[in-house]
Amino acid sequence: MSDQPNLRQAALDYHEFPKPGKLEIRATKPMANGRDLARAYSPGVAEACLEIKDDPANAARYTARGNLVAVVSNGTAVLGLGNIGALASKPVMEGKAVLFKKFASIDCFDIEVDETDPEKLADIVCALEPSFGAINLEDIKAPDCFTVERICRERMNIPVFHDDQHGTAIVVGAAAKNALHVSGKRFEDIKIVSTGGGAAGIACLNMLLKMGVKRENVWLCDIHGLVYEGREIDMNPAKAAFAQPSDKRTLDDVIDGADLFLGLSGPGVLSQDHVKKMAKAPIIFALANPTPEILPDLAREVAPDAIIATGRSDFPNQVNNVLCFPFIFRGALDVGATTINDEMQLACIEGIAALARATTSAEAAAAYQGEHLTFGAEYLIPKPFDPRLVSIVSSAVAKAAMETGVATRPIDDLEAYKRKLDGSVFKSALLMRPVFEAARARARRIVFAEGEDERVLRAAQAMVEETTERPILIGRPEVIEARIERAGLTIRMGDTVDLVNPENDPRYRDYWETYHSLMCRRGVTPDLARAIMRTNTTAIGAVMVHRDEADSLICGTFGEFRWHLNYITQVLGREARHPVGALSMMILEDGPLFIADTQVHLHPTPEEIAEIAVGAARHVRRFGIEPNVAFCSQSQFGNQGDGSGWRLREAIRMLDTQGHDFCYEGEMNIDTALDPELRSRLFPSNRMKGPANVLVFAHADAASGVRNILKMKGGGLEVGPILMGMGNRAHIVSPSITARGLLNMSAVAGTPVTHYG
Repeated sequence: MSDQPNLRQAALDYHEFPKPGKLEIRATKPMANGRDLARAYSPGVAEACLEIKDDPANAARYTARGNLVAVVSNGTAVLGLGNIGALASKPVMEGKAVLFKKFASIDCFDIEVDETDPEKLADIVCALEPSFGAINLEDIKAPDCFTVERICRERMNIPVFHDDQHGTAIVVGAAAKNALHVSGKRFEDIKIVSTGGGAAGIACLNMLLKMGVKRENVWLCDIHGLVYEGREIDMNPAKAAFAQPSDKRTLDDVIDGADLFLGLSGPGVLSQDHVKKMAKAPIIFALANPTPEILPDLAREVAPDAIIATGRSDFPNQVNNVLCFPFIFRGALDVGATTINDEMQLACIEGIAALARATTSAEAAAAYQGEHLTFGAEYLIPKPFDPRLVSIVSSAVAKAAMETGVATRPIDDLEAYKRKLDGSVFKSALLMRPVFEAARARARRIVFAEGEDERVLRAAQAMVEETTERPILIGRPEVIEARIERAGLTIRMGDTVDLVNPENDPRYRDYWETYHSLMCRRGVTPDLARAIMRTNTTAIGAVMVHRDEADSLICGTFGEFRWHLNYITQVLGREARHPVGALSMMILEDGPLFIADTQVHLHPTPEEIAEIAVGAARHVRRFGIEPNVAFCSQSQFGNQGDGSGWRLREAIRMLDTQGHDFCYEGEMNIDTALDPELRSRLFPSNRMKGPANVLVFAHADAASGVRNILKMKGGGLEVGPILMGMGNRAHIVSPSITARGLLNMSAVAGTPVTHYG
């Protein structure tokens, strides 16, 4: 209890600072001059208005309506707070809008309406149809919510979705599907006892009927006991549909032999004695918030094999509507659905359930560190921060909408749509696509020096699932196996991945003798070679590549770049290969920007700078991008004689004599490189068109500093560093790299050398 005041103040501070509330509106188009104003408003705006007047479907082309949802509430049933009124509900509705944006990139307005008459509220919502692509009804008390939704669905030609009903039902459906999978039971065979006759409880039961549960096997109880035929107190048509022809009257009377308890009622409703009466391996969904119908520990004291879900984040299997509503709306909006029908909801359930049975994503594991995220009794449904939800669930919903004829803008290529959705959450997805496609042309063997790192293991898992590459891990087998098990991965040593054990490998003598032969005239004795091949995993990986036992090495998840570079150069810097530079692709909101050389040459010569530019241009083309190279300096087109300017000018002179087929210019300031208008004003005859997409620096400090600023303050996502000049035989990543970053680098490393030019 001592933390409650601190938690309360922290929550209030979160809502108040640095500006009140959780939302703001941002323009998506420039508004910098009179030309922009004339296009955005009068007179240009009239053209968009006339197009929509001629064809209302054009609203999705010329306005934000096709990606805009209204969250509408009258505040009569807010969370666990009850009827607090429309105004007091606003923080919740703002929060809902934030979740739409965060998880599915859907824009959202929260609309709190001071109207408690359900028919009048429905009239207000229906009048909003011209403004929005879909409506999310929220926190409206039962049975009014049934009336509002029914009227709106009948009169409106856009999706109307009451999340308290259907969102909860979908997530419960997914959890139930997987709980039955774990317990070996079937929907058509189970007995369900439910407490709570409100909107969510009724919707959940209706959904379970659609999934195969038999109506006669459902026993609904509320605060007055069993809902039975002939009962008159506190009844409505939704409850009456589940009335049983029985003389039983209480929860205690009907719980015997129940396979599934579904609680959406209040704390302490389900006792340990009740649990004892349930079937073997009982499924208990105690979803009351903040205190469930029974605490999981109490249930397991009398039923150790119980499969339990709650509505709380501090217990496994949190039934959270955020697993559903952003993604079902994403799919519905993208095909212009006129409604959200049963088939779309069932597709949503299947997508959520299937994702939980798949390997957990690295992103979800990072967001929920310390939790065991392996499918089973304690992991029935995925975590909200699993970025795969949007592509898997939304595409399933879109497909169902098209198959049932409610899509007004069908999608021709669902696989391309899924890739686009992946690109909305994985910034690198679309840009990396050409590299992944090139990598699939040949199954290459990628050796990871730090094979015990969990990020490496997750990257190896993704490689096995998504590419034709063969991961090789350097590390102790017992450590790797334990970490694979802990992370819930399915890769297996000797089956899907290969292993090099530096402590005991049959190739040890071959490796140290190879290393000694390469380094014997550089002061390396046999004893030192033996020691290095027992302890230095980067050197081991480089020797494997040299011996053609691997095609490329990835290292650097810990340690310093130049330390790794030393051993790579010793072993692989032969046959005219040498490190040219390190190139980083920074993925920003407005596209990619490449930075070089961030690591290899601290103070490059003009010859090295020219070589860096040529290497960078070659690698940039691998991403399907035409290089536009700017040489960046404090000096601007020769206005400073000292500093880095002269080295850059000399590098440009060298390139001019060599006759290259890519655009380059300099030397110039960074703002000049990125602003074509400024560049044209300062140097009208410059040969570069448009903004630069490759920045080459004459100091590693400058290049590395720009890269890190873009990453930490500009929200840039790095792909790299890509080690140029080594024939794609080795790459040194940074210690901050993610599992997704390692997967990207494996694709870079997996591209055959012939793709380099």
